[in-house]
Amino acid sequence: MTAGKLLAGGIVVIALVAGIAMYWLQEYAYYTEAAFRPGAEILLTPIEGGTPEPILAEAVQGIDATSSPLRFRACFHTPMTQGMLTETYVAYPKPEPLNAPSWFGCFDAAAIGTALEKGEALAFLSQSAIAPKVDRVVAVFPDGRAYAWHQLSPDAEE
Repeated sequence: MTAGKLLAGGIVVIALVAGIAMYWLQEYAYYTEAAFRPGAEILLTPIEGGTPEPILAEAVQGIDATSSPLRFRACFHTPMTQGMLTETYVAYPKPEPLNAPSWFGCFDAAAIGTALEKGEALAFLSQSAIAPKVDRVVAVFPDGRAYAWHQLSPDAEE
């Protein structure tokens, strides 16, 4: 075997290992189960101002990571209707759900985004500036399915 073939083989092996490591870091590393305060798992900001307040939320599951404020995702169910939420809480102007890791199966960013575009789901401001220039957004479907994520504030993009 020539030195060139050995060197090329080594480069391929190193590239393969690096690719697997990068995939693992993006999909699995850093994520932990999100911690929620019982009775105040999901908050929304009232139209009348003030601090965000808890809403009724059941079966809340979420993930978060310390490596980026944009890695938070949550899925839950709320018995509150879209009409009630619209009359009480601040609508979010430009909701853009971000993809979740493939293993967090309850959160489908593409489906949520499509539903928001069609008006099937409504987005609300959970908390502004949860991290610098990052908001927590909640989308609610008519059947009570709901999802939360972090995204850059609309004013951060200007």
